[in-house]
Amino acid sequence: MQDLQSFNNSDYKVGAGSFKQVLWYFTSIIFFKSPFHFYALKRFLLKVFGAKVGNGVIIKPYVNIKYPWKLTLGNHIWIGEQVWIDNLDDVTISDNCCLSQGVMLLCGNHNYKKETFDLFTGNIILEQRVWVCAKSVIGPNTRIGKNVIVKPMSLVTSNLESNKIYGGNPAMLQGERKFEIK
Repeated sequence: MQDLQSFNNSDYKVGAGSFKQVLWYFTSIIFFKSPFHFYALKRFLLKVFGAKVGNGVIIKPYVNIKYPWKLTLGNHIWIGEQVWIDNLDDVTISDNCCLSQGVMLLCGNHNYKKETFDLFTGNIILEQRVWVCAKSVIGPNTRIGKNVIVKPMSLVTSNLESNKIYGGNPAMLQGERKFEIK
C-alpha cells in the first residue's frame, strides 16, 4: 500500500529553470492546447524552447507536450489531435512517423512495490515510419523499431521489433508489415 505522504520527488530534474517552465506552460496553453492550426508557428515555438524539430512536422490542435527541451522530432511527422507527450525523459520521434488522435507517450511511472511510490522515468524512441494508431499508450523505456504499426487502443510496455504489426493490452505481435519503400 502506498504511503503518499512520504513521496519525495526531489531527485527528479526537469532540465530547465522555473521561468522557462512557466513561460512554456502559458505558451503551450495558447498555441498547443487550443484549436489553432498554426503549424509553422508551433514548430518555431518548440525550437525556441529547445526541441529539435525537422521539416514538415504537423502538430494538430489540443496537443500537450510537457517539456519541449526533452523532445526530438524528425522530418515529416504528424501529431494528431489530443496527443499527450508526457516527456519526463527524452522522447525521439524519427522521420515519417504518425501519432494518431489521443495517443499518449508516457515517460514516467511510479514504483508500486515501494511504499514511497517512487517516480521512475525512461526514454521513448520511435524509429522511422512508425504509425501509432488512435488511443494507444507507449510507456517508459520503450523503443519501437522501423516500419511498425501499433493498432488502436494498444498498450506498449516493451521494445517492438521492426517491420511488424502489434496490438492489444499488452501489445503483442499481430503480423508482418510488408510493403515496398521507394
